[in-house]
Amino acid sequence: MSTFSVYFQLGFEHILDVNGYDHILFVIALCAIYSFADWKRVLILVTAFTIGHSITLALSVFNVVNLDTELIEFLIPITIFITAFSNIVRKGKTYSKNKVQTNYVFGLFFGLIHGLGFSNFLKGLLGKSSNVVVELLAFNIGLEIGQIIIVLVFLITTSIIALFFNVKQRDWKLVISSAVAGIAIMLMMEKAYW
Repeated sequence: MSTFSVYFQLGFEHILDVNGYDHILFVIALCAIYSFADWKRVLILVTAFTIGHSITLALSVFNVVNLDTELIEFLIPITIFITAFSNIVRKGKTYSKNKVQTNYVFGLFFGLIHGLGFSNFLKGLLGKSSNVVVELLAFNIGLEIGQIIIVLVFLITTSIIALFFNVKQRDWKLVISSAVAGIAIMLMMEKAYW
C-alpha cells in the first residue's frame, strides 16, 4: 500500500470514526439548513471546512502553530454549539442566495480549530518524513471524501423524512440543530477547560 493510500485512508477514517463523532456533529450542524437540492452549496461548505482544517493541520505539523491540546478539545464542541445555535435562531429562509452565508464562514473559521484537534496524533505519525506535503494532501483528500459521504447520507435522510413524513425543512432544521446543540453542551462539560 502506498504512502498516499495510507494517509488517504487515515483521513477518511478520521472523519467517519464514531468515537470521534465531534466532527460528524459539526458537519451535520453545518448542513442542517440545507436540502438535497442545495447540494452544490453544501459541497462548497464542506470544502471550506476542509480548507480551514488543512491550514491549521499543516501549520501545526510544521510547528508554526502550537496550542494546548486541552484547550482545542474544549473549543471543538463550542464550534459545534455555535453553529447549531445559529441554525436555531435563524429566522425566515434557511439561507440567503445573495450574500455569503454564515455557515460558509463557520465552516472555514471553525475548520481552523478542528484541524488542530488531530494535529498532535498526525505529527506523531509523520515524524521526520520527507513526504509530509504528500501525506498531508492525502489525509485531507480522505477527510473531504469522508465528509461528502456524511453529507450525502444526511441529505438523503432529510429528503426521505420530508417526503414520507411530511416534515417541513424549518422543523427538521430545529430538531437536528437542537439535538446537536444539546450534545455539544454535554461535550463542553466533559472537556471543561476552566
